[in-house]
Amino acid sequence: TDMDLSAKTVVLPTLSQTITATAFVGDGSSLTGLPAGYTNSDVAAYLAGTPTGAVNLAGSSAVVLPTGSSDPGGTRTAGELFYNTTNGVFKYNDGSDWIKISAELATLSSISGTIYNTVASNITLTGTGFLISSCDIIFTVGGTDYTVTKTADNDTTISAVAVPAGVYNSAGGTSVSITVTNIDGSTSQAVSTTIIGLPAGGTITTSGGYRIHTFTSSGTLAVPSGFTATTDYLVIAGGGGGGGYIDGGGGAGGYRSSVTGETSGGGGGAESPLTLSVGSYPVTIGAGGAGLNGFNGAGVSGGNSIFSNITSIGGGGGSGVAGGSGGGGGHDGGTLPGAGTAGQGYAGGWLGVRTVPYYNGGGGGGAGQIGQTATTAVGGAGGAGVQSSITGTAIYRAGGGGGGYYASGANPSSGGIGGGGSGGEPSVSSAGTANTGGGGGTTKAGGSGIVIIRYAI
Repeated sequence: TDMDLSAKTVVLPTLSQTITATAFVGDGSSLTGLPAGYTNSDVAAYLAGTPTGAVNLAGSSAVVLPTGSSDPGGTRTAGELFYNTTNGVFKYNDGSDWIKISAELATLSSISGTIYNTVASNITLTGTGFLISSCDIIFTVGGTDYTVTKTADNDTTISAVAVPAGVYNSAGGTSVSITVTNIDGSTSQAVSTTIIGLPAGGTITTSGGYRIHTFTSSGTLAVPSGFTATTDYLVIAGGGGGGGYIDGGGGAGGYRSSVTGETSGGGGGAESPLTLSVGSYPVTIGAGGAGLNGFNGAGVSGGNSIFSNITSIGGGGGSGVAGGSGGGGGHDGGTLPGAGTAGQGYAGGWLGVRTVPYYNGGGGGGAGQIGQTATTAVGGAGGAGVQSSITGTAIYRAGGGGGGYYASGANPSSGGIGGGGSGGEPSVSSAGTANTGGGGGTTKAGGSGIVIIRYAI
C-alpha cells in the first residue's frame, strides 16, 4: 500500500526492516498483521512525524515528498526533505537553511537575435536555471561544437552572447543547435536556429550597424532565401550633358532617397523604404549625357537609374531640356530653362542678358537648388546638390553644371556642389563627376549615376 507523506514532514532514520500490514485504519492505531517487535503505536509515531526506530520502505511504489514553488519557512528541523517545483531540485534542511541535494535543471526556451553568414553578432538566450553564474553555451554545427562561457544576467537570461567565428562563417541555411550548461552541470535541451545568408551585389561595406551595397555600374542585388529586411536606398540618375559653350549647363540626375532625416531632390521628403525578400533585383546605373561640342545647341540628357520599382530620371541636357533636374536656358534661340521632376530635382537657370557681346547661358538645375541665372560677366552657376550620409559619410551629389559664357575671352562658371561641372568655353569647362549624377558644364558630359542600398544587421 502507498504511503502518502505529502502532508507530513518525515525524518527517515537508517532503514532496516519492512513493515507490512493486512489492514490499515485511520491514524494507524488499528493495524493487524504487523511483524514481531512492532506495535500500532510505532507506526502511528511515524505518521505523526516522531519515529523512534528504523523503517524500510519496500516495493515498487513511490514516496511522495512535500512540494511547493518556494522553500518552506518558519522553524525547521534538521533532516527535513522538500522538492522545490520552481527550481526542479530536491532540498534538505540543516536546521537553518534549505540546501540542494540535486542539480538545478537548466532549460533553454528561446533565442533572440539573428546569426548572419560572415558577420559577427550577438544573441540573447532565455530560459531557467542559469543560476546567475558562469554558463557554457555550446553551439553545434555539423557535428562540431563551439563553446562560449558567459555569466548569466539573472536566472532566466544570458545576453550579449558572442557567436563564434566558426559558426557565423558557416554557409547561409546551415542549422545551428544551441544548449546551455549551468554551474550545477545540468545541460538544457537544444534549441535550433538557422544561419541567414546575406544579399550580394555591388561594393559591400558596413557602417553604424548597416550593411551597404554601392553600385557604380549596372548589376544585380541577389537576396538569398530566408533573408528579409527593410531597406533604405539612394537612387541617382545620370547628369545631363552641357549645351554649346554659349548655352546652358546640364541638369543633375534625378535624386530619390528613403533615408530618414534626409531629403529627395527638388525639395521632396524622404520616401518610404523598401522591403526585400528572396529574389534578384536588377540595378541600372544611368550614364551621363554627352555634351554639345560646339558653339551652341542642346546637350544630351542623362540616363535613368533604376532599383526595384524606384526610377530616377536622367538630368536634362543643357540649353533648356527638362529632366530629373532641368538644363539651363541657352543663348541659342533664347531657350528657356528646362523643368525638373517633382521630388527629384530643380529647374535650370535663366540665360540672362541676350545681347551682343554677352553670349551666356544659365546653370543646370541641381537636386537641391535651381540653376543660377547668367550675368553679363559669367554664365550661371549650377544648382547645388543634396547631401546624404547613407554610406556613413556625408557626401553631396547631383549638382548642376555651370552655364556658358563668351565675351572676348574665357570666364568659367561654377558647377553646383555635388559633382556639377564648370561652364564656359571648352578650354575651361568640365564634365560632371562620375557616380554623382552631376550635370556637365557647357560642351562637357554629365556624370554617371549611382545606386546605394543599406539595411540594418
